[in-house]
Amino acid sequence: MKDSISVLEKGTAVIGLDVSDDQSTYVGLDTDGAVVEEGKVTTTRTGLEKRFGGRGGGCLVAIEAGTHSPWVSRLLAELGCQVLVANPRQIALIYRNRRKSDRLDATNLARLARSDPELLHPLVHRGRQAQEDLAVLRSRDALVRSRTQLINHVRGVVKSAGERLPSWSAESFHHKAARQLPAGLEAALSAVIEQVAQLTASIKKYDEKVEELAQKRYPEALAVRQPNGVGPITSLAFVLTLEDAHRFSSSRDVPAYLGLTPARRQSGASDPELPISKAGDVFLRRLLVQAAHYIIGPFGKDSDLRRWGLRLAGPAVGKGSKSRRKRAVIAVARKLAVLLHSLWVSGEVYEPLRLSPSEGGRLAS
Repeated sequence: MKDSISVLEKGTAVIGLDVSDDQSTYVGLDTDGAVVEEGKVTTTRTGLEKRFGGRGGGCLVAIEAGTHSPWVSRLLAELGCQVLVANPRQIALIYRNRRKSDRLDATNLARLARSDPELLHPLVHRGRQAQEDLAVLRSRDALVRSRTQLINHVRGVVKSAGERLPSWSAESFHHKAARQLPAGLEAALSAVIEQVAQLTASIKKYDEKVEELAQKRYPEALAVRQPNGVGPITSLAFVLTLEDAHRFSSSRDVPAYLGLTPARRQSGASDPELPISKAGDVFLRRLLVQAAHYIIGPFGKDSDLRRWGLRLAGPAVGKGSKSRRKRAVIAVARKLAVLLHSLWVSGEVYEPLRLSPSEGGRLAS
């Protein structure tokens, strides 16, 4: 297909752009919904600037959220286009269509944007700086996961030889394991332990960078860090993921944004109880759940939130104890998201036991 088969291009009112790695497909509609242009464009800054530059603010472009959508949406906005970033999980017309093609997807995006933009459940991407800083946290997380995998490999190999390594922290593992490896396994595992040491050194550098970002660029993360169990990683991830605290009219809207509230599938008299929706950012949701585990765990400090979570969890033993504890952890993570946003907006000093003991640490739901 030619790079463009434009017809009456000046009459284009809305464009659907199906973004792919190499070439993206676009379909333009006029105000009456007729196709007035279509074609392909290379998915590069140069290609997009050549195709969409100079159209002005009268052109609306709809794309799906994906790997390329952050920089593509920013570029199109810089070129003067109005941009809608569609939530792909909410567009059944596209992801469930059995007649799927790039052109059809672009056409459907354009028609949905033309008829009612809210049908696209549009998203707002974070800014370039926030995206770059969040990449620091995600890179650190990738290294931590790699180190965990290598440590588990070493422990598994040693165990299969009839030996066991004591429980050490991940930070000290490479020091101690190197001295206690069975003689016959040194050739197999010494290089792995060296990799663990290198990963630990790299993770330490990322930790220093995270602290620097919080101190110099995102001081609001220090306010978010106040509750016990919320460390530098979780607090900075919270600030960078939400980016603008005032995008939510209420702190109670934050858990739904992060997928920590139950999904719903109500129809007629049927309204089943469903698990959490797991929409939103997976990384931040995992961090909040980890923080909730710590808060109601053996090392969590006394607080209203801990007391409330422990009451939900009930006895540590007995029928259904594991299930209750899992629900309690999610509930605490949900409350924690509300609390962190409230601290961010208000700038208040966190009081772990703000509620009187007579109320049993009761928190607003």
